[in-house]
Amino acid sequence: MRTLPPFRADHVGSLLRPPALLQAREDFKEGRIGAEALREIEDQAIKDAVRMQEEVGLKSATDGEFRRSAWHMDFIYAIGGIGQAPGNIKVQFRNEKGLIEWTPAALHIGERLHLKDTIFGDHFTFLKEQVNTATPKLTIPSPNMVHYRGGPASIDKAVYPDIEEFWTDLAAVYAEEVRRLGELGCTYLQFDDTSLAYLNDPAQRAAIAERGEDADHLHLRYIKQINAAVANKPEGMAITTHMCRGNFRSSWAASGGYDFVAEALFSELAVDGFFLEYDDERSGGFEPLRFVPKDKMVVLGLVTTKRGELESKDMLKRRIEEASKYIDVDQLCLSGQCGFSSTVEGNALTQEEQIAKLRLIIETAEEVWG
Repeated sequence: MRTLPPFRADHVGSLLRPPALLQAREDFKEGRIGAEALREIEDQAIKDAVRMQEEVGLKSATDGEFRRSAWHMDFIYAIGGIGQAPGNIKVQFRNEKGLIEWTPAALHIGERLHLKDTIFGDHFTFLKEQVNTATPKLTIPSPNMVHYRGGPASIDKAVYPDIEEFWTDLAAVYAEEVRRLGELGCTYLQFDDTSLAYLNDPAQRAAIAERGEDADHLHLRYIKQINAAVANKPEGMAITTHMCRGNFRSSWAASGGYDFVAEALFSELAVDGFFLEYDDERSGGFEPLRFVPKDKMVVLGLVTTKRGELESKDMLKRRIEEASKYIDVDQLCLSGQCGFSSTVEGNALTQEEQIAKLRLIIETAEEVWG
């Protein structure tokens, strides 16, 4: 078993919010409780979540993203220079019943990007204080999500008449964030990034082209941005990236294997490991894994977090064996395909089913890798 992240049995990050926390968020929104009371309830929920992760046997523990409303927007809005704008971003998701929409507030870049306080620094510090046996893991959105989610229309041209200055400032903000997190003791950081998976979908590339961008080469820019953010990462910090095709209330937004981005992504992205969604046919086959260098790890997201039914161990083992035709089995790990609750609403499964999924990942990994 591995002693450094990513671990043989790992997980993406977000966890289902307990009912008491959901109620507290609603009470805070309606003015029935204050910020201090909400914080106390969040603290207790995180303590319980860390205890659960360690008790089931995970080597990494997150705070479940319990202090956030969504996996990425809370972070993005906290970057200096980015504010909420009138109107909403509309993202369509699909499930077996049809379409649903997620509509966060729009964003506007109205001044030069800069880092004020360390974003989620207090979140990580509290998490670090709670762990006993697990490595505390912080998840943040990739820098690419700032651009992919808002698009060129969100950037004030009076602030950034030259788009290259935007990219330079964005990279600097993330590089400083990574440096500061290292000073806080963070040794396991994950960049969550749907854009690099979405760009495999021809429909997504068409939408990017419609807004006037080079959809066929945008992934190359995005790889460059992550590399700039991690170029001077602190010694001893493992950085992974997680890619999926959307995860909102058990629904998805994009389809397509990793083929379109694979060669550049796997051979050039300067991270230590890749968390890859692979829970159904929308993710394609394992052939793109042939581009992964020998010194990188791949965490196969074979266990779905979108529903509660448990996969069979035999099926998981067969799929790991199939993947090992294209990449050494010693470079592989196992996880859920995404988080259990990318937004506060969560996916359509119970707390008990969530724990059963985590146990399945751990037991299968032990049987495969010893």
